[in-house]
Amino acid sequence: MGVDLRQVVAGILTLTMFVMLGNMIKRDHFDSVEEKLPGGASNNFDELDDQGLINHSKKNGGLWMEDGQYLKPCWDKPVLDDAEVTEGFVTFSLTNGPEYHVSQVTDAVVVARFLGATLVLPDIRGSKPGDERSFGDIYDVEKFVKSLDGVVRVAKDQPSKISSRNLAVVKVPNRVTEDYIVQNVEPVYKQKGNIRLVTYFPSVNMRKTKTSKSASVACLAMFGTLQLQPEINEVVDSMIERLRTLSRKSDGQFIAVDLRVDMLEKKGCHENGDTGRKSCYTAQELADFLRKTGFDKDTPVYLTESRWQNSLDALKDHFPKTYTKESIMPADKKETFLDSEGSEYEKVIDFYICSQSDVFVPAISGLFYSNVVGKRIAAGRIQTLVPATIRESSASATDFITPYVSKKNHLAYSCFC
Repeated sequence: MGVDLRQVVAGILTLTMFVMLGNMIKRDHFDSVEEKLPGGASNNFDELDDQGLINHSKKNGGLWMEDGQYLKPCWDKPVLDDAEVTEGFVTFSLTNGPEYHVSQVTDAVVVARFLGATLVLPDIRGSKPGDERSFGDIYDVEKFVKSLDGVVRVAKDQPSKISSRNLAVVKVPNRVTEDYIVQNVEPVYKQKGNIRLVTYFPSVNMRKTKTSKSASVACLAMFGTLQLQPEINEVVDSMIERLRTLSRKSDGQFIAVDLRVDMLEKKGCHENGDTGRKSCYTAQELADFLRKTGFDKDTPVYLTESRWQNSLDALKDHFPKTYTKESIMPADKKETFLDSEGSEYEKVIDFYICSQSDVFVPAISGLFYSNVVGKRIAAGRIQTLVPATIRESSASATDFITPYVSKKNHLAYSCFC
């Protein structure tokens, strides 16, 4: 009886994925809260102003800040002529949601470029067995291929000549380095001829590190390759437009909050007594934070929770214009993007709405927060507020701007200037 290579690889990948996720959940309080959700109430409004990060909005008294300075890519697009070309292939899958997709694509492009290999267009796999989609179901295939033209060769389909005899599964850490590739990936590639990458995440922060030889490739892959396919992009745009029409008193501006009830239940939001910060915040705590930092009760708030749950009532009591996807998604799109099996569409919609909102508030620490901030920096959107328990009756929102922005220590500042 023959063995289907795809089933074997899928089984290995699924098992590896759940082991890695299990380790990440165990490490939820492994580091300080500042490591997981960087930010202390030490940001200074004048310092941000001096850096040119803030343009004041006169109409709203400075609470709503206009977009910061427009940043331009400060990397040169690499050319294929600079890399040695080999005959092998690098395959991989996108898993766990768009915040992981960004990093998985980046690592795969960096590895394929270093090896001179051809990158095979990935499939997309959800958390449930059998939840598989093609790359084109979510992302624009042609724009992806075009963005890498002259940088890495891309195959839209996996070649039939790849078999279990010439394909090895290789794990690489997020933000893989050239040294790691030389020591742990290249020898396997030379021996087998083809590799399947699985990215694991020893850390979820995206702070800047020393510039490497592959920096330009990584910047291009992280910020220049993934674009939504037209139908999903249209849904995101329509939902954002709906939120803006509901925000007349705030001049068309709205807040996006990453708050998922299931994640809160898993994490347990314990406070760090020294900093007053936590790894996650409940609906009631977020309502107190937004109210004390001066946001009006009529401010529209978008939640990443897909459907309303009673535990969210505390936020709606303070901010009546609080919405989930089910209340603002066009009715004719719900069957496809909200009521379908799996949650990949919902995760993608959340990621891109949070990236484009006027204010982003991460109620949950992790990679979603870090990679959303990266996209916001690239677009000049600086107002990401890291929550905290505020003991006083009020506080300035600018005191809670993420250090990723106030200290310019996000990886994005290595790619944009």
